[in-house]
Amino acid sequence: MDARTAKLWAAQDRHVGDRQRLFETVSRSIDANKVLYPGCYVDISPSMIFDDVTYVDNDKQFPKFFDDEDGVREIIDAQRDTKTRYKFRSIHTDYTSGLEIRDRSVDLLVSLYAGFVSEHCTRHLKVGGSLLVNASHGDASMASIDARYELTGVLTSRDNNYIFATTNLASYFMPKKDEDVTIERLHELGRGIPYKKSAFAYLFTRTS
Repeated sequence: MDARTAKLWAAQDRHVGDRQRLFETVSRSIDANKVLYPGCYVDISPSMIFDDVTYVDNDKQFPKFFDDEDGVREIIDAQRDTKTRYKFRSIHTDYTSGLEIRDRSVDLLVSLYAGFVSEHCTRHLKVGGSLLVNASHGDASMASIDARYELTGVLTSRDNNYIFATTNLASYFMPKKDEDVTIERLHELGRGIPYKKSAFAYLFTRTS
């Protein structure tokens, strides 16, 4: 592993193992193999859990990191519990410009701290597949008003672990203020709106 790869990963994984624990919890909660992760920067923790991951980002550090494939695999191999074969792919582009990925071909779409991923990339998610999304940049709010999605679970953080729950889901995405949540409003804000109850992240199922 070259020094640049090690340094970029160390900066990404500054809360050691946190993202890995998140994806471990997700993997226990849904049936997924093929993952699409737009706006990932150099977060390769999904590959420690899932066998087929496509990473997308337009940051200039992104291709430099993934060019060291042996180093990336060294990081992944050190954390994978299984010895099953896995693969990953990196695409250096802005996900909003369109991706050469088949429609309805992935099981899990990841949207963490990366803008309105669901708005641009839902086309690639299978019907019945899952969207993992957090509140940053408003994409959870966007998914909550998207007729193609149904909220099917929430993830909360406790004692450095993640807990998945499927109860009382109707209590989420209730605005603190009496206001209409619209696509236009979310674009204007560039972030989500305050809700009476929130979680660290949400799992939506694509229903249509």
